[in-house]
Amino acid sequence: MDFIERLQGLSKKISQVGENLTTEEATKNALVMPFLHSVLGYDVFDPNEVIPEFTADTGTKKGEKVDYALIKDDEVQILIECKKYGEKLTPKHASQLFRYFSVTNARLAILTNGAIYEFYTDLDAPNKMDEKPFLVLDLEDIDEHIIPEVKKLTKSSFDVDSIVGAAGELKYLNQIKKLLASQFKEPEEDFVKFFASRVYDGVLTAKVKSQFLEITTKALKQFLNDSINERLKSAIGNDVKSNIPDEVEVEQEIVDFEEEDSKIVTTEEELDGFNIVRAILRKKLEVDRISARDTQSYFGVLLDDNNRKPLCRLHFNAKQKYLGIFDSNKKETRHPIDSLEDIFSFNDMLLETVDSYEE
Repeated sequence: MDFIERLQGLSKKISQVGENLTTEEATKNALVMPFLHSVLGYDVFDPNEVIPEFTADTGTKKGEKVDYALIKDDEVQILIECKKYGEKLTPKHASQLFRYFSVTNARLAILTNGAIYEFYTDLDAPNKMDEKPFLVLDLEDIDEHIIPEVKKLTKSSFDVDSIVGAAGELKYLNQIKKLLASQFKEPEEDFVKFFASRVYDGVLTAKVKSQFLEITTKALKQFLNDSINERLKSAIGNDVKSNIPDEVEVEQEIVDFEEEDSKIVTTEEELDGFNIVRAILRKKLEVDRISARDTQSYFGVLLDDNNRKPLCRLHFNAKQKYLGIFDSNKKETRHPIDSLEDIFSFNDMLLETVDSYEE
């Protein structure tokens, strides 16, 4: 079993036992110890490798303990503080790690609730643990980009200099990604001004800034949607592309519907959502069997252009967006989504709807 499979196995275990983990001790036994053993490769029953309830006098506090210390080359390398599963990790929880960090040789510390693992080092000041983690692993939502960095922490690959060397880039990379995500969701004035000043030659009055807030928000969404479309085209493959109408053709189909009812406005977001649904359903259907019909209330996706065979509905006309999925009795259930990419998480349910018509 390779490294990613071990992570995925522990992730699956969380979904199986999580609701029964009501204490810190239960969390340590069910999740943290398996992480140390199966994922990082330490023998949790060997005190030469893993010391539970590690104690070191800090000067201000005597006899205080952290949950685990990981030993390699006869030195404390990693300190670990645990909280119960489901508990939100806060800087207050890391207070013991802060104190212990300065009185041991450890360059790394982990704060965890069994599902989320926050990794710390001393980038900002030598021998003083940073306030922010340089890496966060969420076993319930694994980011494959960070897997190689987590693997560096395993007993067989452990190289503290390499880990700390990469930590600086990781810390700021993650913070920039969070900033970008927040700007995509709700651009700040300085962010809008940055773009406006590069494309607009006039004076940035309050009215112009207001206009560019709307333009920038729309541009960010279209950029994200374009990126998703590129991903879809790559996933679908060249052998199928020739059978799929491009966005212009799909838009023309919608225009025909709009002529029948001028109150219907089909958005680019609905078209992008349709393309995602179509990419999922093509696993079981020929692309030309998947059609779209827009209405004032929702954007419908149909099998064989038949109103009696709804595949799903995109409810994108309100602030909260929903994906409507039909069961075998054609009963619709609306599932809230925050972004177009969330549609991919309903892959199995969409394919089950297809099966209900094909049986």
